[in-house]
Amino acid sequence: MTRAYSISGEDVDAERARVDQNLDQVDISRVVVLDEIELRTTGPRDVRMKILAVSAEHNLAHAALADTVHISELRGGKIYPGNSALGEVTEVGSEVTDFSVGDIAITHCNGQPDRFGFPKTIWAYDTPDSIGWYAEEVVVEDWQIVQAPLDCGLNLWEIAALPLRAPTAYHLWRRAEGIFRLKVPEERCATLNVMGFGGGVSELFLMMAAAKGHNAYFCSGSKERRDALEKFGIIPIDQKVYNRFASRDDSKAFMKEIKRLTGGEGMHLICDMLRGPVFDAGFSAVAREGVIVSAGWQLTREVKFNSAAASIKQITLDHTHYETLYGVGAATELYGSVYKPTIHHEIYPFEDLPRAIVDMQENTQTGIPIIRVAEEMPEAVSHLIP
Repeated sequence: MTRAYSISGEDVDAERARVDQNLDQVDISRVVVLDEIELRTTGPRDVRMKILAVSAEHNLAHAALADTVHISELRGGKIYPGNSALGEVTEVGSEVTDFSVGDIAITHCNGQPDRFGFPKTIWAYDTPDSIGWYAEEVVVEDWQIVQAPLDCGLNLWEIAALPLRAPTAYHLWRRAEGIFRLKVPEERCATLNVMGFGGGVSELFLMMAAAKGHNAYFCSGSKERRDALEKFGIIPIDQKVYNRFASRDDSKAFMKEIKRLTGGEGMHLICDMLRGPVFDAGFSAVAREGVIVSAGWQLTREVKFNSAAASIKQITLDHTHYETLYGVGAATELYGSVYKPTIHHEIYPFEDLPRAIVDMQENTQTGIPIIRVAEEMPEAVSHLIP
């Protein structure tokens, strides 16, 4: 038996009923519950891991709120979530060749790759029978983990922040850049204007842009995160100055500032949610032939936009999910050289994981939230703990 967090459909329904279906009033900590589960016996291609640290991810909030789909109900009444983790290998199956006991590994969330390698489902969310990483121990097949780059220059918490976010940002970048280059070759526009809104994936997306010599802009309401990215040459834009685009006048003022910053050109690439008032602002800020990419549905599954305006301006909207396994490996190579994540100032203890999710949902964190799962850390990572 091992301790692991779970979300049951019964608890989700009870909490939604308690607040009369007002999702803004749902207390996620009443739904994400520390549970126990019996892990399967380690098979020939399996790896058993002691989880050292995890990062909080938004899809756990979706599971707890049932705001997009009621995933715990669809999964038979209960799920064990957790998409991003760092752990120590404690046992390997007889046919495992790429990992040994004592190795430090990171996870990915590709649950069921299609024939081209892209995920049809996400591990610990909608992949049948999947058990996630918000646990003290796990058993997974060896293809679901990657050697952790312990010599990349990042500390342990920074490495733990990246297993989900880095491949997502990497995939977003190569799609956004690739689509734009189908329309506008490099010899016609070598340096691009690139903007990202909000959180950790956008930060990494902009680090890719800056590393390639493009003009990068980070639009966020968090001063701490803007200051952190400014150290990498990424230009800050304070969303709060524009009241998070609450009105048409706010969006107009934002657009005027974007024109000033870019010499009237606008943003060639934008990493956005494609939803809500942020999408309206981003849509108005995009340049001709521009590309807007998104990997999530934090606010809603539905998207509405002016298709005529998009057609006239040659704007492309592109929705992504997650990377291939090869892309996960490529993204991991960029830890420390390109990807240097901003970490929330508090490292949460394992028992406080629900509070970390609540803080993330309330947008009060100063960076990517990390949860320390193991009290005792292996010698291999002790020098990486700040």
